[in-house]
Amino acid sequence: MSKETKSLTLNPELEAFQNALLAKYDAANRSALKGQTVFVGSSLMEIFPIEQWEESGEAAFDPYIYNRAVRATTTAFLLSHIDTQIFDLAPSKIFINIGTNDIGFGVPEEEFLANEREIFRLIAERLPRCEVYALRYYPINTVDFQNDEDERSLFESRSNAAFQAASDKIETLAGEFGFHFIDVNAGLADDSGKLNKELTFDGAHLNPDGYRVVLANLAPYL
Repeated sequence: MSKETKSLTLNPELEAFQNALLAKYDAANRSALKGQTVFVGSSLMEIFPIEQWEESGEAAFDPYIYNRAVRATTTAFLLSHIDTQIFDLAPSKIFINIGTNDIGFGVPEEEFLANEREIFRLIAERLPRCEVYALRYYPINTVDFQNDEDERSLFESRSNAAFQAASDKIETLAGEFGFHFIDVNAGLADDSGKLNKELTFDGAHLNPDGYRVVLANLAPYL
């Protein structure tokens, strides 16, 4: 497993990192503009370098995009910190990609989907004019990235079949609240349906080139 992957999924000081990141978000929220766009979720969103691209001038968006995702988190974590990650910013748009860790950590599907529903319900109740976009989970590559025990462990409960089946259920939930459900995965997979190994550093997380593909697919919604 790469050093990058270990830092995302196996960091022994992960909780301290998460708490520090939440504190950073809390501080930033005090001066952030209201009514902007928020990206939220787990590491699949956190390492999306959208704010860095905005700051460097590589990309520019109106409304501005704030990234409030936290690595190695589940739907339960988002529910516990939903003010910091969403409501303190009073966004006009939310793009959400959460739940792959629920699957990977073995959270029962009933619990995972109940949490997802509650996230949607709270957003609908507290931000009734906000446009919400739930993302279909990205494909993964369990073939080219199982070279050691840690990598095999990463994929024990993760598969494209499991992720896409869960995505279909999230699509149904999103529809119940009048939210959008979007698939921004065009160009990520190879001919066999695996995440293109040129667009990932560990088979599960995208590298910057992978996020440029996603950004191009997201463009019509931003």
